[in-house]
Amino acid sequence: MRLPSDTHAYPAHWEADVVLRDGGTAQIRPITPADAGRLVSFYERVSDESKYYRFFAPYPRLSDRDVHRFTHHDYVDRVGLAATIGDEFIATVRYDRIDGGGLPATGPADEAEVAFLVQDAHQGRGVASALLEHIAAVARERGIRRFAAEVLPANTKMIKVFTDAGYTQKRSFEDGVVRLEFDLEPTDRSLAVMRAREQRAEARSVHRLLAPGSVAVIGAGRAPGGVGRAVLRNLLDDGFAGPLYAVNRAFPQGQERLDPEGVPAHRSIREIDGPVDLAVVAVPADQVPSVVADCGEHGVQGLVVVSAGYAESGPEGRDRQRELVRQARTHGMRVIGPNAFGIINTADGVRLNASLSPRLPAPGRLGLFTQSGAIGIALLSGLDRRGAGIAGVSTFISAGNRADLSGNDLLQYWYDDPRTDVALMYLESIGNPRKFTRLAKRTAQVKPVVVVKGARHSGSAPTGHAVPATGIPDATVSALLRQAGVIRVGTITELVDVGLLLSSQPLPEGPRVAILGNSDSLGLLTYDACLTDGLRPLPPRDLTTAATPDDFRHALAQVLTDDACDAVVVTAIPWVGDAAAAELAGAVRGAAAEAAARGAAKPVAVVHLEIPGLAEALAAPAPAAPDPGAGPGGDGCDGGDAPFPAPRIPAYPAAERAVRALAEAVGYARWRRQAEEPGRVPEYEDIDEAGAAADIDVLLAPADDLPPEPPSGLSSDVPPAPHPVTLSAPDAQRLLARYGVSVLPALPAPDPDAAVRAASRLGFPVALKTTAPHLRHRADLGGVRLDLGGEAELRRAYAELTGYLGAPEELRLVVQRMAPRGVDTVVRAAIDPAAGAVLSFGLAGAPSELLGDTAHRLVPATDRDAAELVRSIRTAPLLFGWRGSRPVDTAALEELLLRVSRMVDDHPEVVAVDLEPVVVAPRGLSVLGAAVRLAPPPPRTDLGPRHLPSY
Repeated sequence: MRLPSDTHAYPAHWEADVVLRDGGTAQIRPITPADAGRLVSFYERVSDESKYYRFFAPYPRLSDRDVHRFTHHDYVDRVGLAATIGDEFIATVRYDRIDGGGLPATGPADEAEVAFLVQDAHQGRGVASALLEHIAAVARERGIRRFAAEVLPANTKMIKVFTDAGYTQKRSFEDGVVRLEFDLEPTDRSLAVMRAREQRAEARSVHRLLAPGSVAVIGAGRAPGGVGRAVLRNLLDDGFAGPLYAVNRAFPQGQERLDPEGVPAHRSIREIDGPVDLAVVAVPADQVPSVVADCGEHGVQGLVVVSAGYAESGPEGRDRQRELVRQARTHGMRVIGPNAFGIINTADGVRLNASLSPRLPAPGRLGLFTQSGAIGIALLSGLDRRGAGIAGVSTFISAGNRADLSGNDLLQYWYDDPRTDVALMYLESIGNPRKFTRLAKRTAQVKPVVVVKGARHSGSAPTGHAVPATGIPDATVSALLRQAGVIRVGTITELVDVGLLLSSQPLPEGPRVAILGNSDSLGLLTYDACLTDGLRPLPPRDLTTAATPDDFRHALAQVLTDDACDAVVVTAIPWVGDAAAAELAGAVRGAAAEAAARGAAKPVAVVHLEIPGLAEALAAPAPAAPDPGAGPGGDGCDGGDAPFPAPRIPAYPAAERAVRALAEAVGYARWRRQAEEPGRVPEYEDIDEAGAAADIDVLLAPADDLPPEPPSGLSSDVPPAPHPVTLSAPDAQRLLARYGVSVLPALPAPDPDAAVRAASRLGFPVALKTTAPHLRHRADLGGVRLDLGGEAELRRAYAELTGYLGAPEELRLVVQRMAPRGVDTVVRAAIDPAAGAVLSFGLAGAPSELLGDTAHRLVPATDRDAAELVRSIRTAPLLFGWRGSRPVDTAALEELLLRVSRMVDDHPEVVAVDLEPVVVAPRGLSVLGAAVRLAPPPPRTDLGPRHLPSY
């Protein structure tokens, strides 16, 4: 029975921080009686026109009765939410439940009237759209399925908020008022609208940090040295385009400039006359709160907190970190850090080096994100050493503890950043794997995303990263990243190797690789490396050690125009003679330029051993136009008569590194091609979704809510409360049957006579097996007897099992009809609170349990996902006729995978499904064992209103 409405406690879980359209932040929270003063103050700042649009009449002030009504809610039938910045309201929204006649009502009425009011100064920032998302989620939680709104025709902004939201709606006009009615169930269009708004807002919030008009360094020391002074020096030396300010409360009264930098000096940011867009905070942690308060009052848009002493230092630091984020978001600011290395933007009009890097990297097309300052230094150093000229940096963020801004935000920014072609990321934790894979997949469809994942085996997030724990094994994380098109590599060296290739070369059309060079041995090493990494190398072409740069040029030009190859690896060792490295580089680059001019561009990588200067010559900038007076390769860069500047070519000191980078490019290119024609989620006419939902409601219902008789076929031993429950075998089989998944019946055999009766009922031959948890699926322990053709064999097997393994009541023996011979496999689905539902497949027994040979895909799986699941395990040849065996029915197996995926996707209460073994025969398959676990559905953060994470 529903509690009286006035007994509902304050719903703290409705509180959320959101990013607005312009990149600023606001907090959305329920309105309480304590907000009376804030409401009155807010209303006084709203224009008369906006008041008229809200109340359809002049309404200059709120009466005491109005204030009471708008601040006292039961949080069920009457709900009010406010968007706040600082301690002030900037917008409000409320709903009132109504009946069919438009009068106030209580449940089960499922319609509510909704109304907004946004302060004029904040209109156009997307506040109303964010409030609509949140009030709709609240309404759905309280059993409301439809909103109605009455709007004056002149209030076009509010009409647009409703019509653009993407919900299914009806519109009518009566008595001079537009009436809008819309269902609150999320649609594909409403989700697309929400995610597009999320992308624009979060990208804008990153842009405000990376392209500030002015910067203040708070904590710049009075004397040279120290972190703050170093950041200030870097900003100045690298030519930041806007005003710079040094702030330190220890500066003497009256000091106006900080020398020798010549930067304006202030004791507090509040003393600065002009706006400050970005503040770099380098003060002790105990002083940060007052600094953040000053920044918020001055209108600073974002903070880079390089100060340490936060979550990495223990529980007190973790609390300090949470308070830092809460305080910054209260003032509409985003935070990079704390314990951050800093940020870099190489754009000509910005030249921002707000970091501890001693110099700005060369501008280029690589975007870098790292959660570690040390790794950030290594990345910048490696690119500077190997990629100077070939792959510069567009933007760089080293986020430290990443308490607020994370890799997800950078993916939002890089998605449509025209200056970034490749995203390189070093991650130690993924706070929201479901969102990360969604964003990474969308970004990977337009540009490569390359990731190194640290802390793979520690089982927990690194110190300082206050993120939700996830129990997903690292192998599963890798599979899910691959499904999203992310290139996952193992080391920082590989990250740089792959980044250099992708940023300078076209994507390969396929896996065929031509190998040419002046060393037969190096060519053979490259050939072997290609085979190891799954490429299809052509026989190496040995140009002999006497080969000249012209020989390289002609050979490369020939293979680049050969339709039989998709990429080329050029191998080179020092040669006898006077040819210089610059000449060889010019020849290689010239041949690549000629091929590109003819429309035959292919990726080229160079492997060289001990040829000083070759890598630099291959990466050097080419002149704007060729020099007519120079001979072929005469300037070492343009390749002679190339019609346009020759492309830059990545060089590698080992064949394995070049081939590994090329293999990753081949895999990514294949994923891109497949993503252009995505698979589909099939519809099966025999699926009974409604029947399954009814079964689940009964199986999870508290005892007091059960109907007098459970639906036909369901067991009566339903758990007394909606807690996780493992279904009995009959209930699991019934639920699976709703989705067309048949489980081979198994009858209990508590004694030999019962076993014989069961076999007679099922029909010989049969199998006798134990279902005890410690022996389940352990054929190696002898708990299964197969092909028992008669009563005598069955009784003898029963005696052997009970004599060898234990008493019948301990073994829980069952009899099952023999299934057609085939390959034993296992199909599983499980829900991780962070990553969502994951579908898994492997061969039963040692391959999956001992070797970890299991493939994974996110649910819902498409027909293409199912096909890839079956084929991506290492032991897949056993399914396709290995060593002359008969191929099994993989089509039936793929259909089973898709049906399980559908069930888990349709019913989030199904938190685990385990089908083992699934015997796949040449025709058809048999599911011999099934376990299903139900639980109240976990929250779906990807379907709810957008909000910033709160750890």
